[in-house]
Amino acid sequence: MIGLDTNVLVRYLVEDDAEQAARAADLIDETLATGERLFLTEVVVCEVVWVLESVYRFPRGYITAVLGDLLRARQLVVEHPEAARQALDRYAHGTADFADYLILQRCDAKGCERVASFDKALHSEPSVFSP
Repeated sequence: MIGLDTNVLVRYLVEDDAEQAARAADLIDETLATGERLFLTEVVVCEVVWVLESVYRFPRGYITAVLGDLLRARQLVVEHPEAARQALDRYAHGTADFADYLILQRCDAKGCERVASFDKALHSEPSVFSP
């Protein structure tokens, strides 16, 4: 299994740098052709969403579709995939950042009854409170 850093996955997805995009595509395509799998950490997933949203200004619907495709890909192993899927669903229908929804999912998985946050976009979530 090969782990992917955010910059490799972003080059593959947006093809904004022809040379790096080609290298990323070669790596990913060759790896998948051999049956080997690729690993994405939670941090990479969060960074990819942030880059697509903040740097490239892709709309939330597009980002949700791209991330959904990544989470469904059999060749990709995503750290804590169920938490990522649940966070993606909340992100698709909410106003907060994907990373914030993933934080809520991970806190819930660890048994946290409530989550303290100053992020007003999360205050509509029942478990979130402002300290």
